[in-house]
Amino acid sequence: MNTHPQIPPYTWKRPIGLGWEKPYTVRYPSNLDDGPFHGMPLGGFGAGCIGRSSRGDFNLWHIDGGEHTFKNVPACQFSIFTSDKTYALSTQPPEDNTLQTWEFYPPSSKVSEEAGKMPTPQNVGIYHALYPRSWFVYENVFPVQLTCEQFSPIWANNYQETSYPVAVFLWTAHNPTNQPVTVSIMLTWENMAGWFTNVLKSPDVKIRDDGSPVYEYQPKWGESKGNYNWLVEDDKFLGCVLGRVTNNETPQEGDGTWCIATAKNDQVELFYHSRFNTIGNGEEIWQTFSKDGSLTNYLDETPADENTRLGAAVAVRFTLQPGETLEVPFVLSWDFPVTEFAEGVNYYRRYTDFFGCSGDNAWHIATHALKEYHNWRSQIQNWQSPILNREDLPDWLKMALFNELYDLTSGGTLWSAATEKDPIGQFAVLECLDYRWYESLDVRLYGSFGLLMLFPELEKAVMRAFARAIPQSDDRTRIIGYYLTINTESPQAIRKVAGATPHDLGAPNEWVWEKTNYTAYQDCNLWKDLGCDFVLQVYRDFLFTGANDIEFLAECWDAIVQTLDYVKQFDLDGDGIPENSGAPDQTFDDWRLNGVSAYCGGLWLAALESAIAICDILKDHKHTTSQKSIYQTWLNQSQPIYQEKLWNGQFYRLDSESGSNVVMADQLCGQFYARLLSLPDIVPTDNALSALTTIYNACFLKFQNGKFGAANGVLPDGSPENPYATHPLEVWTGINFGLAAFLLQMGMKNEGLRLTEAVVKQVYENGLQFRTPEAITAAGTFRASTYLRAMAIWAVYLCFK
Repeated sequence: MNTHPQIPPYTWKRPIGLGWEKPYTVRYPSNLDDGPFHGMPLGGFGAGCIGRSSRGDFNLWHIDGGEHTFKNVPACQFSIFTSDKTYALSTQPPEDNTLQTWEFYPPSSKVSEEAGKMPTPQNVGIYHALYPRSWFVYENVFPVQLTCEQFSPIWANNYQETSYPVAVFLWTAHNPTNQPVTVSIMLTWENMAGWFTNVLKSPDVKIRDDGSPVYEYQPKWGESKGNYNWLVEDDKFLGCVLGRVTNNETPQEGDGTWCIATAKNDQVELFYHSRFNTIGNGEEIWQTFSKDGSLTNYLDETPADENTRLGAAVAVRFTLQPGETLEVPFVLSWDFPVTEFAEGVNYYRRYTDFFGCSGDNAWHIATHALKEYHNWRSQIQNWQSPILNREDLPDWLKMALFNELYDLTSGGTLWSAATEKDPIGQFAVLECLDYRWYESLDVRLYGSFGLLMLFPELEKAVMRAFARAIPQSDDRTRIIGYYLTINTESPQAIRKVAGATPHDLGAPNEWVWEKTNYTAYQDCNLWKDLGCDFVLQVYRDFLFTGANDIEFLAECWDAIVQTLDYVKQFDLDGDGIPENSGAPDQTFDDWRLNGVSAYCGGLWLAALESAIAICDILKDHKHTTSQKSIYQTWLNQSQPIYQEKLWNGQFYRLDSESGSNVVMADQLCGQFYARLLSLPDIVPTDNALSALTTIYNACFLKFQNGKFGAANGVLPDGSPENPYATHPLEVWTGINFGLAAFLLQMGMKNEGLRLTEAVVKQVYENGLQFRTPEAITAAGTFRASTYLRAMAIWAVYLCFK
């Protein structure tokens, strides 16, 4: 048996507990900045998730669907006993003077300076992450070699286990010495049942200082009254279940159970302690554990009163002979079956299709994991190895490809239980934690490639939700936040116009999938890209899932006709191509475009080509002949106009009316999509290559010497048109990955990889890992963490030849 588990060489690595000298910080104070200590999340899609950072602390709590809590919970902890040293394995001791008897693991440091000695680096171990697996390798502290591998059962094309609310912690202990060594591994956990629901059942929506709608989330954090823990065991497994006394006949949001569990075998002794005070000094656990690695096997099911918080502990003790290695599994599971949006709007989570809706199945989930974890790990390896084994892919790309998928777990993900209408449930990921609404269509134009390539049925479920929403209307009016940011009176805008493609599928405080267009920063009914984005993604999803799901295309057809008709009404001069209005009316929603624009105009041309192709496929299923001739007429009319008004001999102008000479990085998104979908080019190949070369030189190489990635829009010499502009001078991670995919598609492989690598380095070397933002700036600031569009790195992989 290997003395160390095989860790792929393509992980993101960080010395345990080592801080960052100068991590990125937020651009705007109102944006979320939890600091750089983020690790890979654990938990299935839509099941709620937790995060454990490179400090070893559990600090991310996305248990309530769509809501974000970032706090170190000190009692949630692994601890190690050896006769030499006993430590709780977080390098972050409690800041509130709780658990004072516990000794916490020393952090790595670049140098430790002692009087009169040369500084020496102190390395206490390495944290590795390659989603959905991560590892803590402990070094230079204990007499044994210890590794903890963590994972949840997530792999491509798996629509069952990927939804499970479970984390496996697989410990490997090896004795390299010539003496027997006794080791004990303990998992302690706080009973947080009942904490994760909003006290404010229908909170007021306000407009934040950056113009975004926001509502208050107030969890029942620390409210443990009625919580109690109990021991469960059978002939193979032992664990503690952490639940609460409720009078609810059916579980409400926040109701449910946690479980910590491990496996019995002849080589180990098991100990437990079912009730300790997590906000006391911790001595009832630490006294015996630090002495000999044992616990007192204390049983107490007394529910907590209102001033008490409870934890439970399970420990596994064993002795390793010289050279001996042992594997010890622990499992953490949770069962909180209900997500509530507005008061009374409840959905069961996808995993309840396999474990039921009662909320008391955490033990069942845990024991299932203890039986299956070897198989699960093999499934993950079988999925990843064809990509990891490719010698032509750079190592940093392999690392970032998988780690950027973290957002499918921790992006406020929803995955509902199956219904007749939606046989694998409905799915949604937030645009980001600052802009807390789901599946923003303009963002997922690039950001959905990971979902499409790995979980195509979930991707199609999202597009069906948009197709259903297009005919709907919502006549409620609201003010538009953008006008507040420029100190101008806002018009009252209708929330959703029938026939318009919605910007998003709603927010966690209302009714996701049913009440759309939550964002109020701009009036998205006026956007010129959303309808085109919808048509392109429908046709893309059809092609890349086998080109045989005619039913999917047919389901979306009426919405395609409606939305193209809707967008065409913005063609005010009748030349076949809609104009931008001068308000920011597309994904760059701080950037005014006037007249025919390269970005929106190109998407329009590509969407028309897609609609024509769909007409040919559906000709036997729908009356598409007349529509095809309409779209062909519009295309024939608008394509020469696009070329005539925008091509300047070197690149495509930003738009036809503003007179701007800016080189826009994403000017040819439409051309990228046309070629991706094997449609006719919307611009001549020579023009596309000329524009791409100009973009690469101006926006990337001449912008801060190519250090940060490509800025959205600068003058041909790399300088800003307006040094005070916001979006043009930001580097958008997802737009950069989309541009890199386009470079690869057009044969500019070295350029595409160099651009991708620059952005990956900024994210993973500056404390932005597992919270990749929308935007970074040359000043070392970021905006909008945990952003959906960054999964566009899978488009880079798709176009990598």
